[in-house]
Amino acid sequence: MRRIDELLTNYSNDHQNPANQRMHLVCVPLIVWSVTAMLWCIPVPESLLKPGFWFAFALFFTWMYYWKLSKPLALGSLAGFLVFGFINYALAARFGIDGLLKIAIGVFVVAWIGQFIGHKWEGKRPSFFTDLVYLMVGPLWTLSKLYKKTGIAI
Repeated sequence: MRRIDELLTNYSNDHQNPANQRMHLVCVPLIVWSVTAMLWCIPVPESLLKPGFWFAFALFFTWMYYWKLSKPLALGSLAGFLVFGFINYALAARFGIDGLLKIAIGVFVVAWIGQFIGHKWEGKRPSFFTDLVYLMVGPLWTLSKLYKKTGIAI
């Protein structure tokens, strides 16, 4: 069995309740976006780079890990990362870096509350309590659900 199949199967085993699955399909992308937005807000010396450097740096290494696991899922995550970058850029332009950071923190907290509510419904602990790698697998699991609905192989 491929590593990605094993990870997705294990993650799915902790997410059988349909209400918890729906909660994750909403909250996981919100958490990923909020993390990208917080990375966007990390200050960088203006003479070196522009805002968003840490966003690009971290997402590159995340994407490389995803590429190793599944090229189709990595390509889908890249598209999502690009969309998140445009959203971050637009929100930072509209509200400033401090505004973007406040929005991201708020979304992060609310989305994690949603995740824990979903796991309360599920009656199981979140997967990352077993292994932190599942923090990286959650977004791929969400994307794999979309792929299955559209007939894209992972």
